[in-house]
Amino acid sequence: MYPLAQILHSRGYYLTGSDNNETETLQAVREMGIPVFLGQRAENIEGADLIVHTAAILPDNPELIAAKASGVTVLERSELLGLITEEFGNAICVSGTHGKTTVTSMITQILVENNLDISAVIGGKLPLIHGSGRAGKSEVMVCEACEFQDHFLNLAVDTAVILNVDEDHLDYFKNLDNIIKSFRKFCENTTKTIIINGGDENSMKAVRGIEGKEIITFGFNKENDYSADNIVLKGLVTEFDAYCHGECLGRVTLNVAGRHNVLNALAAIAAAESVDVPFGNIKSALYNFRGAGRRFEKYGEVKGITVVDDYAHHPAEIAVTLNSAVKLGYNKVWAVHQPFTFSRTSLLLDDFAEALAIADKVVLAAIMGGREKNTIGIHTKSLAEKIEGSVYFEEEEHDANFELVAQYVAENAEEGDLIVTLGCGDVNKVARRILKLLENK
Repeated sequence: MYPLAQILHSRGYYLTGSDNNETETLQAVREMGIPVFLGQRAENIEGADLIVHTAAILPDNPELIAAKASGVTVLERSELLGLITEEFGNAICVSGTHGKTTVTSMITQILVENNLDISAVIGGKLPLIHGSGRAGKSEVMVCEACEFQDHFLNLAVDTAVILNVDEDHLDYFKNLDNIIKSFRKFCENTTKTIIINGGDENSMKAVRGIEGKEIITFGFNKENDYSADNIVLKGLVTEFDAYCHGECLGRVTLNVAGRHNVLNALAAIAAAESVDVPFGNIKSALYNFRGAGRRFEKYGEVKGITVVDDYAHHPAEIAVTLNSAVKLGYNKVWAVHQPFTFSRTSLLLDDFAEALAIADKVVLAAIMGGREKNTIGIHTKSLAEKIEGSVYFEEEEHDANFELVAQYVAENAEEGDLIVTLGCGDVNKVARRILKLLENK
């Protein structure tokens, strides 16, 4: 919501808002001169001409109930984002089951460093812009396009970036075929260019047969328009030679780890070149990129124990993160995971177990329901029973649950270990608590 507030505020709209937690983002909104109410109440909407809410707001929320009864137009966040994208001549929309925030951040980093006064909407914080978005004056916008409940079909897309297509949000899509169909609609809605992972079979199914748009592929194989060779992984640094149509553009150094980030960088290079940024400038900006917030973000190192946090919340994402982590040379890799939503945990239970088992040690927190209530009777214990040697904590009180998880990890981790907290909820609080406990140990 924050980037949307930035863009609308810069265009002279009068905004108010509400949230249920004090955060740095909330303070940043206040500093823009936007009144913010703490807590959601019916009276907060008085005087509004348009009311916007996120998908995380449940139907029984008193402010949402009042909004729908008021007669005023009510939009879900993605609908407002769609209206905003219509205002730009080139909306670059980054989609895919995994990697959206990283690639949106990479593209934003490149374009901002090259003085393109872009607007941006990112699903995580980018240090360069001190937040998750910015309001610019150019015709270029970079935004994250999420497939959740077909939200990305609301966007007015000029340049589509498709990173991968995988099984997720099955409570809505039911099966992979339906997900591919939605990505196809996303491609059909795109007006100019589709930049797509040529090595991902599901992505290519989505684009097959589409005409009237420029299609640019990227992948490890040199049959793609953009490809990579001579990949070298050195701890948290990744190097590779970038190619375009078989011709070497130059050597790229990334200060983020893993082969998956090579693919992410190729997508960003293709998008940046599509708006005429020279490769030398792209290469420099990618070197300066240190990752988006909560994407294998190093929180600290205490007594030889390293703590990082990662937003991975789908089995495929967790597998990629942990496969990269175990290759970094640490004694043991700890996976500290907070499952997110009861439906996803239940539907992908075996896949979660297989992915988490890549780590040497697995510690599980209670499931965060998010936008759901537990009507199916799934619990963390169900997942823990499928992972040999795992430990789980299922106290209902949230803070107490996190405290027990942090205490266990801090008491048992040893010098030379890497601790990775994983999840899209607030499990990063566990990472910070572990560091404090280690400092006092």
